[in-house]
Amino acid sequence: MNRKQFIQSVGGECENWTWSWSFVNHEDQFVIFGVWEGNEKAGKALILSKKWEYSNKGRRQPGYTQALAHIELVENQNYKLMTFPMKYSSEAEGDGTGPAKIESFTPKLSEKSLIHIDDAWFASDNGPEFKIPEELDLDETFREGAAQTVSVNSFERSSEARAKCIAAHGYKCKVCDFDFEAVYGPIGEKYIHVHHKTPLSEISEEYEVNPVTDLVPVCPNCHAMIHRTRPALTIEQLRNHLKT
Repeated sequence: MNRKQFIQSVGGECENWTWSWSFVNHEDQFVIFGVWEGNEKAGKALILSKKWEYSNKGRRQPGYTQALAHIELVENQNYKLMTFPMKYSSEAEGDGTGPAKIESFTPKLSEKSLIHIDDAWFASDNGPEFKIPEELDLDETFREGAAQTVSVNSFERSSEARAKCIAAHGYKCKVCDFDFEAVYGPIGEKYIHVHHKTPLSEISEEYEVNPVTDLVPVCPNCHAMIHRTRPALTIEQLRNHLKT
């Protein structure tokens, strides 16, 4: 069974079977999105992004317009959101922001809830919360990322890089502007999380860290929200989300 046969077997339709990213069953009122392997984290999967509107060559992608219309059916007309897993072909080109070749997929639909954050839409199953390991204040150099086991697999954090980051940016959260000392007094003095803009868990190898441009101070709440999706939200995405 190929993808077209699968979608048709559940009553789905689309404008074009070649370039369509999403599908709809108007009779039973649900839309269908494929979820690429690697785009899911903590029960949340990226299914559409504003960045996908244009190809790498600057051409508007027809699949985006249709997908956005299907998203609106979920947001405004109470259509259900259904997803199925897909795996990239090793022959696929690009970075997943345009047409890609499917190596395989699982012909099974799962109902999800829709989350809209800034310029991206996620399918969520409201599964177990993703927990961020506590920061490890290890006295290391600015080379970071070496995997280490501390009851759970974690990653080394350079305490010197952390200090340089805070010296440059201060102790206020760069997302919500929360200041622990201002709220909690002495007990909150000099407390803040430091977020790697590119998560070490996604790099999984040593790399040179620039404490000013690669690290940013965030409160634990915002830090947790940043990592609730895959890919992780940017500082700007979460900040804009708080304004809505």
